[in-house]
Amino acid sequence: MKEIKKILVANRGEIAIRVMKTARKMGIKTVAVYSVADRNALHVKYADQAVCIGEAPSSQSYLRGDKIIEVCLELGVDAVHPGYGFLSENANFAEACEKNNIIFIGPKSKAIEMMGSKLAAKEAVMHYNIPMVPGIDHAIDNIEEAKKSAEQIGFPILIKASAGGGGKGMRVVEKTEDFVSQMDRAISEATSAFGDGSVFIEKYVTKPRHIEIQIMADGFGNVLYLFERECSIQRRHQKVVEEAPSCILTPEKRQQMGEAAVKVARACDYIGAGTVEFLLDDQLNFYFLEMNTRLQVEHPVTEMISGLDLVELQIRVARGEALTMKQEELSIKGHAMELRVYAEDPLNDFLPNVGFLNKYILPEGDGIRVDNGIEEGMDVPIYYDPMLSKLITYGQTRAEAIALMSKAIDNYIVEGVATTLPFGKFVMEHESFRSGDFDTGFVKNYYDSNLLKASMNIEAEIAAFIAFSIHSEEKKVLRLPIE
Repeated sequence: MKEIKKILVANRGEIAIRVMKTARKMGIKTVAVYSVADRNALHVKYADQAVCIGEAPSSQSYLRGDKIIEVCLELGVDAVHPGYGFLSENANFAEACEKNNIIFIGPKSKAIEMMGSKLAAKEAVMHYNIPMVPGIDHAIDNIEEAKKSAEQIGFPILIKASAGGGGKGMRVVEKTEDFVSQMDRAISEATSAFGDGSVFIEKYVTKPRHIEIQIMADGFGNVLYLFERECSIQRRHQKVVEEAPSCILTPEKRQQMGEAAVKVARACDYIGAGTVEFLLDDQLNFYFLEMNTRLQVEHPVTEMISGLDLVELQIRVARGEALTMKQEELSIKGHAMELRVYAEDPLNDFLPNVGFLNKYILPEGDGIRVDNGIEEGMDVPIYYDPMLSKLITYGQTRAEAIALMSKAIDNYIVEGVATTLPFGKFVMEHESFRSGDFDTGFVKNYYDSNLLKASMNIEAEIAAFIAFSIHSEEKKVLRLPIE
């Protein structure tokens, strides 16, 4: 077994602190890296050691794998945990760690490279008879060729960047006459985001749900699936609300999807924590989308229902331990919800709304967890993803988790920037979400910023009325004669 005494966390914000908490619990020292803009950040204060690696832009700091490896060698770091984003799915960085005898807490570079290309991933898993959405099986950048393929597949179709994710380079095309303009945009966006303009085309599944399976694999051939997460509440193809388990999967369908995810992991000799993403249509048919070769933002909901610490399992597997639990020993307990709290304005098309945090008070209580990366009196920097925290609630039932989330949102006080908290409340109170009858079109079909604004105004009026009533009662008490 390899020894890990010191871990460098190659990330920032809430995920850096999340990893450091588990490392501290395991008796492992931590090193934070930070940019000039993050010199006063919480993850810098939390770590045992901290090193500035560059200027504010991530290209000059958090994406500088060479500098991060230099710090590792200087400080005697045994392992690097990449978190998510930044270098977490960079095969070259993982390989550089391996070459310098630094343990990369994640899969081998070959698995990252294979699953990093959506087309290569599909090619790797097609031999395992895993269902896939109909489409072309190669990258394409010729618009005329693409148009012919789209017409053969049949509209609506989905154009997707081969080299990336996060909704970039992705376009839904409803009819032939829109194809060329949308293709141009997808190629341009993919080139800008990933340096690779190649895209592929697949049939667009109407009313799809986004279901993903968490897997964990060790170096001894053991692969487990840790159940599913429902991630269908999205804006701009990016998740905002996640939950576990899904309210629509039967035990049989859960097992089918779990076993398919295990096959995907085996297809690339996977080691560590990973997520296999599927689309689920309205007939509960599922189709392989992609594999994320890292810890997911939404991993806490899996931890809540499974009782497992995924970061601890990552570290144990990375140092050469075998998984001790068996699939049949795992079970789902209760229900968990997660809201990503972004500094975004839900009244203005979810545009980033960075600034100074005048007030920042986190909710507390049984069943409430906040993975947080910022504090009152700090600036939300413009250079990075605007996520402040993740708000997670847990209940014995889905209804309990939803009710607790609504309450937690009410008790989460943020002044200085707009956040997705009001949108989270909108989702929790919407009948479509409460009933479980929703899909990835939830925002398009149901969300209206004017409705949200109206409900926020009503809440503000109620709060003002209550405050006035309390003040009036207090004045009456003060006027009573003393006997």
